[in-house]
Amino acid sequence: MNAGGAQWRGLFRGRTLVIALPYLFLLAFFLLPFLIVGKISISDMQGVAFRDVLSFKDGIITLAVKVSAYAFLAHDSLYLHTYLSSLGYAALTTLICLFIGYPFAYFMARARSSAQPALLMLVMLPFWTSFLLRVYSWKGLLGAGGLVSDALIATGADRLLVAAGLIPTPGLFMNTSFSLMVGMVYNYVPFMILPLYATLSKMDLRLLEAAADLGATPWVAFWRITVPLSKAGIIAGAMLVFIPCIGEYVIPELLGGPQNLMIGRVIWDEFFSNNDWPMAATVSVVMILLIIVPLAVFNKYRAEAQEARR
Repeated sequence: MNAGGAQWRGLFRGRTLVIALPYLFLLAFFLLPFLIVGKISISDMQGVAFRDVLSFKDGIITLAVKVSAYAFLAHDSLYLHTYLSSLGYAALTTLICLFIGYPFAYFMARARSSAQPALLMLVMLPFWTSFLLRVYSWKGLLGAGGLVSDALIATGADRLLVAAGLIPTPGLFMNTSFSLMVGMVYNYVPFMILPLYATLSKMDLRLLEAAADLGATPWVAFWRITVPLSKAGIIAGAMLVFIPCIGEYVIPELLGGPQNLMIGRVIWDEFFSNNDWPMAATVSVVMILLIIVPLAVFNKYRAEAQEARR
């Protein structure tokens, strides 16, 4: 009995440790920094210092919360436009990455097992070079005389881009919505491919054989079986692309134009150009809440749906 109890206690301690480590990581590297940023957003800045939100003097506890930054954020249409613009670019990038990444992941999952490691290496190959160098390379490719620029002009694709409103004039690709989207999609499409490949490679192909035996065409079997079974990979890839795209700064700064406002650039300007740390912290807090709250609601309903299916 004592040996069994000791074994259960050891198992409980091991399980507790495994569960506690991720929570400690989130506490140290997310929650505490977020609380610090939240404190700055409601603090009064005095030079390079901040007034304490909670102070105790002469037996009196004083709570001084400054919400003027949040009030200004709610009334200034520039910030609302920037948030909507960031969400729009992030959503469009996610859809394009899904459109490109799903066929590629499907092809990788259906390829010979001997060829899959090579295909996986090709997907991860861009990560062997610096993110900044990859973004800068597109400045040369899309600039005047660049390979991609010349190819688009030769094929007449620049006129289609003008008609779509992605570039202002034919032949001008840099510092436009087009160059911004190219850079975003190129750099984030691997994050869509990898979770999709991990999901599709584990799918039971006997389900497709059963669907074919029941008279389903390959297209119907794809939509009725493959796509629903790959939903977890689609969601994981979408989150891996959508979330970092919202706060992206480097790509809009190097490839986007002044008309392509995104929240990362606004935060940078508030911190380093305007030296308004409370306002920058307020913009950051609202941006994080815009991401976390929908994710929390989605995870809650997904967990309830899974419990209902059981």
